[in-house]
Amino acid sequence: MGTVRPIKEDELDALRDLYGMLFEETPAQSPAVEAAWDTIQNEESTVVLGVEYEGTLVSTCQLSIVPSISHGGRPFGVIEYVVTHEDYRGNGFGRECIEGAIERARERDCYKVLLQTGRDDSRVHDFYEACGFDPDAKTGYSLLLDET
Repeated sequence: MGTVRPIKEDELDALRDLYGMLFEETPAQSPAVEAAWDTIQNEESTVVLGVEYEGTLVSTCQLSIVPSISHGGRPFGVIEYVVTHEDYRGNGFGRECIEGAIERARERDCYKVLLQTGRDDSRVHDFYEACGFDPDAKTGYSLLLDET
């Protein structure tokens, strides 16, 4: 298997390449993207994890730890932007990345981890369920705010 680790500051281009397989467009280089990446690199509450296999970044997800006053003040985790390189899918790297994020959430004493997907592909849903996520535990909603 691969090695799960935080994606390094100088690996933004490799991360962009993976995101290009998740989104319709690869995130462009821009001052806003660079600033967001700098913030993520310096935030303890957010980590972008990657799975490295034979020197190649093959999978990624982002974990954010959210403080909470419920559940005795324990935080919860949110996993977003899960993607595995098209050439490496079906080899367990995505699961390895998700499990790495869940383990980090446990280490931070999270009481739960949330994950949403906008994908309408039963294979994606089956994958998340195989990772232990319950599609019936919560109802998720999303509101996209206007970009200005």
